[in-house]
Amino acid sequence: MISVDAPCARPARLKPYWLHAYLLTYTPILLFADSRITSLWQQWLLGLLTFAVLYLAALKAPKEQRLQVWTCVVVATGFEIFGSLIWGVYRYRLHNVPLFVPPGHGMVYLFGLLAARTPVVLRYGKRVAHVVLAGATTWALAGLTVLPVITGRVDVQGALCLPVFAYFVLRSPRWALFSAIFIATGELEIFGTSFGNWAWLPIAPWTHIPSGNPPSVIAGGYCVIDASVLLAMRALTWLRAQPFISTVAVPTVVRLPAESSPQTSSST
Repeated sequence: MISVDAPCARPARLKPYWLHAYLLTYTPILLFADSRITSLWQQWLLGLLTFAVLYLAALKAPKEQRLQVWTCVVVATGFEIFGSLIWGVYRYRLHNVPLFVPPGHGMVYLFGLLAARTPVVLRYGKRVAHVVLAGATTWALAGLTVLPVITGRVDVQGALCLPVFAYFVLRSPRWALFSAIFIATGELEIFGTSFGNWAWLPIAPWTHIPSGNPPSVIAGGYCVIDASVLLAMRALTWLRAQPFISTVAVPTVVRLPAESSPQTSSST
């Protein structure tokens, strides 16, 4: 016999994922809008809107995670300037770094941080990471075999990111963060390159490594961004502890969460 409460139970089960769904929904709408604009001031408005969206979404996270998110915005902006404007491995369609890109990185990072407390991660543990890693491996292999027939590109660059991503997913206590980031960046890159917001060069400058558009496991780059975020926060903690600046207003940095459940308990 079916309980009359069953229809009401479904929204309750989905409630822990509403913010993730919101962020995944906002991304393609933002990118579609950017693909249709014709002037910088319109893109700036999209950037200000995205900063507002990130601010409101981050309010749902604990204070220490909000600090990590905004640190990620700063750190990722530096990587964007290097990757797009200096190295030139990918180019935005207006030949700039759009204002919505820094908060976009913050949204991806927030998506990953909040994933550690979702019911699916708490229930299934590292099996979630294994499923995500299997998907990433399939995409990387396809980029070397099947996709070149369709796209005319051999995605060596994406495949080279796979070992880095696999290491952090399998060995890091923050594996849920990286697993979720693969989902968020996968959506971001597929829509962004499909709408023409940016494009990856067929051959990367300097390294001359062939690349897909987008590279398959570019989420591996977030392993570097995450490490940079943690280093920046530890530097702030050290700075705050120095007696010669004790009278200077430096943001208080709380200790990074251990994220013990489920990650610590299941990390290898």
